[in-house]
Amino acid sequence: MDFKDYYSALGVARDASDDDIRKAYRKLARKYHPDVSKEADADAKMREINEARDVLQDKEKRAAYDQLADHVARGGSPDGGFRQPPPGWDEGFEFHRGPNAGPADHADFSEFFSSIFGNRGGMGGGTQRGPYRERGEDHHAAIEISLEDALHGAERQLSLRAQEIDEQGRPHLVNRTLDVKIPAGVRPGQYIRLAGQGLPGHGGEAAGDLYLEVRIAPHKLYRIEGHDLYMTLPVTPTEAALGAHVTVPTPAGAQVDVTIPKGARSGMKLRLKERGLPGKTPGHLYLLLEIALPPADSDAARAAYEALAKATPSFNPRQNLGG
Repeated sequence: MDFKDYYSALGVARDASDDDIRKAYRKLARKYHPDVSKEADADAKMREINEARDVLQDKEKRAAYDQLADHVARGGSPDGGFRQPPPGWDEGFEFHRGPNAGPADHADFSEFFSSIFGNRGGMGGGTQRGPYRERGEDHHAAIEISLEDALHGAERQLSLRAQEIDEQGRPHLVNRTLDVKIPAGVRPGQYIRLAGQGLPGHGGEAAGDLYLEVRIAPHKLYRIEGHDLYMTLPVTPTEAALGAHVTVPTPAGAQVDVTIPKGARSGMKLRLKERGLPGKTPGHLYLLLEIALPPADSDAARAAYEALAKATPSFNPRQNLGG
């Protein structure tokens, strides 16, 4: 019987945190779950990573396993094989069924697992103090909203497909619809927490939470950076050179008058204070000036361009390029 390296099975280091182990398990489960995997050895790999997760996510099982691993390493067995754990190796430990193991799950685990923890995760014939209790795992999903929803807040219905475990311990997909309240001022990358909408708990413990990562759909006028909004504002050469007053739409729907300063350049940034995303510290709306040239599509327009060229003979926009 070979000694099983549960850390290698999950691809994590021995000092991996609980979060590292959860992430590694989820990544491998997405690859090898029999419902979705095309790998030839998916069933065997899924049993292997389930067994590794069962041990490494249980504090006492992991500590006892590490102690046994050290003992085996000191024995110097070249192939990692051994017949049975040494007497007294598990003194001071009490094991219980792992957090996500169904009634039949441990029956599919290896002979190595059974020799250490017993067929049902107990102490090789020992007893359990009581049923396993643990809060349900949190789940994560994404929700895309409009900029208007982010500005004003909204209520939306979200349809999700989630994997659940049936009474026989088999995974299956279920569809569910949730009502989501979107707070005003939410930003891309923030999370909306729906309490109790994650996986159910064990032994009467509370369910986990569902965290929705906010994504804001592209807008035809505005782009978002943190709390601030940016908009490109086209101006004519005359408005840029001589200065002007123009009307600009704001994200809240109002129209405001903006002063274009004399001698404005493309790329110049004007700020409209607190016209960005709302919040305890409201964001601003920044206007990026872009000089738009009128087309020379008439005799009058061409004559105007020719007159401008004659009036500014020394103007060379490429003078700083060198050469």
